[in-house]
Parts: sequence; structure tokens; C-alpha cells
Amino acid sequence: MLHELTLFWFSLLCRWGYAGVIVLMAMESSIFPVPSEIVVPPAAYWAAEGKLNFWGVVAAGTFGSCIGALATYLAARWLGPPAVARWGRYIGCGPEKVERAQRLLARYAAGGVFFSRLLPVVRHVIGIPCGILRINLKVYMLATLLGSFIWCWVLAWFGQRIGRLNPGAIEDPERFIAAVKGEALWIVLACAGLAALYVLMLWTTRKKEPAT
Repeated sequence: MLHELTLFWFSLLCRWGYAGVIVLMAMESSIFPVPSEIVVPPAAYWAAEGKLNFWGVVAAGTFGSCIGALATYLAARWLGPPAVARWGRYIGCGPEKVERAQRLLARYAAGGVFFSRLLPVVRHVIGIPCGILRINLKVYMLATLLGSFIWCWVLAWFGQRIGRLNPGAIEDPERFIAAVKGEALWIVLACAGLAALYVLMLWTTRKKEPAT
């Protein structure tokens, strides 16, 4: 199933170019299971070969992320807590995560959204508690824009690095994915550091909350 989806995503990127990046990153930034790690890097790979532009890929990825983030926010704001209580666990955002996000957002606001946009998995669902809690839309979108831009830039740089080290890998999706996994150490370490910071913020919020 994952193999077939990966082939479909690659073919979509190949045919649609920037539009494919926008569509897939909009899905990735919502609740759909499209990994950004296999969207932006191959597009940046093609940019290294002159078929696309590096900054065009970053801009398309950022724009798509903002579209998905806005759609998720508005849907969560409209549906409200009852929908999360009933269906949230199926998309990795149950009531307990919403409550934890509420404490995070209450203390860190834009900072919480920004750091969440730099973390795999978390960035998919942060729009749901933001919409439910009705945080300021301008603040939410600005933090999303900045966080998504940095994330897409890192992934694009990563994709070009793979292109330099593995010429021709893009012609075989399985080979490209193997190259991504083989060269993913730095991005994994960066994500681990951000995740540690995120956990630290959550721990600090829980610790201080009873005193308030």
C-alpha cells in the first residue's frame, strides 16, 4: 500500500511540478498521511537537475503547508470539541492531546505553533487544537508560515544533497527512498533536538499549571 502511494506521489510530482508540491504539502499539513520527506526532497532533486527552481520548491511547499494548515484550523473551529472527542483518536488527536496543546498554546502561543511546525507527526495535527481553542488566526498563520518555510528549506537542502551524492536515483523511487533513509541522519538528529525542546515545553507547562 505504502509502495503504491509513494509511486503515485512521485508520478504526481513529476507531472505537476510546483502544483504537485502544493497539493501534496497541503495534504501533509492537514490530517492526510503524506510524508513531507518524500515530497519536498524529490522536487528539490529535480531542481538540482535544472527541471525546477530550488526557491520555487521551497515557496510551493510553504504555500501548500499554509493551505492545509488553514483548512485544518477552520474545520476544527467549525466542528468544535465534540468532533474531536468522537473522532480525534482516529487521526492522532484525542481529547488528552487537545488538553495538552491547550496548556502549551496558553503559555507559548505563537511559539508553540512555530515549534510544532518543525516536528514530524506533531505538525500534522497542531491545527486541530488551535482551531478548537480559537487562537488568533493571524498569529497562527504567521507562526505556520515561518515554521513551514524553515521545514521546507531544510527538506529542499536535504533533497539536493541526495541529488549530489546519488546521481540518477530519482529515476527509481525505491532507490531514492533508500538514499533518503541512508542520508537522513542529520535531519533525524535535528528533529530529535526539536522534539526534546517540545517535550521540555510541555513538561514545564504541566509543572507550572497547578501553581496558577
